[in-house]
Amino acid sequence: MPKPTDLPVWTQLQQHADALHDQPLRALFAADSERFQSFSRHYEQLLVDFSKQRITADTFALLQELAQQAEVPAAIERLFSGERVNHTEQRPALHMALRNRSGGPLWFDGQDVMPEVHRVLEQMHRFADKVRSGAWTGYTGKPIRTVVNIGIGGSDLGPKLVCQALRPYGDPMLKMLFLSSIDGAHAHHILRRCDPETTLFIVASKTFTTQETMTNAVTARSWLLAALGHEAAVAKHFVAVSTNLRAVEAFGIDPGNMFVFWDWVGGRYSLWSAIGLSIMIYLGHERFYELLEGAHALDEHFRHTPLTDNLPVILALLGVWNGNFLGADTHVVLVYDDYLRSLASYLQQLDMESNGKSIDRDGDPVSYATGPVVWGGLGNNGQHAFYQLLHQGTHQFAADFLAPVHTTDPVGGHHSILLANCLAQSQALMTGRTADEARAELSAQGLQGEALEALVPYKVFAGNRCSTTVLYQSLTPRTLGMLLALYEHKVFVQGVIWHINSFDQWGVELGKQLTKSILPQLQGRAAPTLQDSSTQGLIDYCQRH
Repeated sequence: MPKPTDLPVWTQLQQHADALHDQPLRALFAADSERFQSFSRHYEQLLVDFSKQRITADTFALLQELAQQAEVPAAIERLFSGERVNHTEQRPALHMALRNRSGGPLWFDGQDVMPEVHRVLEQMHRFADKVRSGAWTGYTGKPIRTVVNIGIGGSDLGPKLVCQALRPYGDPMLKMLFLSSIDGAHAHHILRRCDPETTLFIVASKTFTTQETMTNAVTARSWLLAALGHEAAVAKHFVAVSTNLRAVEAFGIDPGNMFVFWDWVGGRYSLWSAIGLSIMIYLGHERFYELLEGAHALDEHFRHTPLTDNLPVILALLGVWNGNFLGADTHVVLVYDDYLRSLASYLQQLDMESNGKSIDRDGDPVSYATGPVVWGGLGNNGQHAFYQLLHQGTHQFAADFLAPVHTTDPVGGHHSILLANCLAQSQALMTGRTADEARAELSAQGLQGEALEALVPYKVFAGNRCSTTVLYQSLTPRTLGMLLALYEHKVFVQGVIWHINSFDQWGVELGKQLTKSILPQLQGRAAPTLQDSSTQGLIDYCQRH
């Protein structure tokens, strides 16, 4: 695959961006009454409106050409064909196999991986049904009423997001808790909400050596044994999502209650695997399969739809346009749906761990921007917090607005007000307010003369802030599966265009390694080693106090 800056269309896009600089979005809308029809796409329950992006028909055509010259269609086929697209770890990225509902095969090294995927799904199905029905009981014979997922990163963010998002579909008799942080306060706050006789712990760690996860698991195990008094209780209150059978057995977990996944499943793509056991327990297997079916439908759309109508490809190209040609180095996710309050955190890992890279696939330093800083949260709350920066700040950014057309919790006129705020904010970012408009508004309020003119500059909004709005008819398991797969594939396409590996994450390794040298010093188990003066000074301060 070629480097993007070597592509002929890259220079054309730079020149086009310069020519478009003085054309505000207001003018683009005024010049084209059909702009929404031209720059929006539907797929099932999803509507993606990108007409408020700073693009023209020429921009869109050039971006489509960028996808062609970057060989995006071929890269998509390599991804789905099980090639080792993660070249630094010599692995494929076959998370699509986990949600392949077609009945057809998916191949890796000449083997169809689907029989093993179905075997684990069936194991999860049987276990989840036992927990939900009360057939699985704790050590004292009581049914499970609390499930604690112990994991971190992809073993936490995905399951937590889905269980929050689909709470209306969850078992009302089950309390779902997620323990991730190594901070002992987190373990304390989680465990105080649990009854040892009715709590099931899911320890999610592929290697069963992840420091944070295993420290929390040992703490939970000690807490359980202190209450129930017998080692045999562990097997009734702990299950594992792992591949390390020996470590799982040593912990006291029945090997029959170890749920496996594979090297071709990256952590941030793993909620569709056995990592989603907490999801299946909470929602039931039917709803979990609906989640998979939604993701599979989007996979099929991504693989087979022409680039001009391909939602992940379009979102990816807009991200490249904003980041590499319009100078937007942050991407804000503005969610007008309380059930998706964790989406921004989930997308932070998905996007920033995937494309936060400065070395390309050839091992060379990149000379262009790659993944943006991803942030955001609940949009309506943000209006009273950080939107001031969005409207009148000095930073360049791109924004995604997400909202459901229908709410699962109709309360008075709340939802129409919520939707109105969502649509108004994207409109305000686009239009802004001119000095003349500010004067007219202030005059209508009775202000005149010098007082009016003094206030005008503060009331002016530049506008011309680009955004995409994603509306979904309602947040069902199928729709959520589609939304998450949409963003997964967007991130992949951007990695293809930037000529980077979206599936490794070597940048997280160094901090883990240095922790191993600092921890013994902090605990007084080792003599001081050669540290920089800042780190050694901080260690000394912690030890003294």
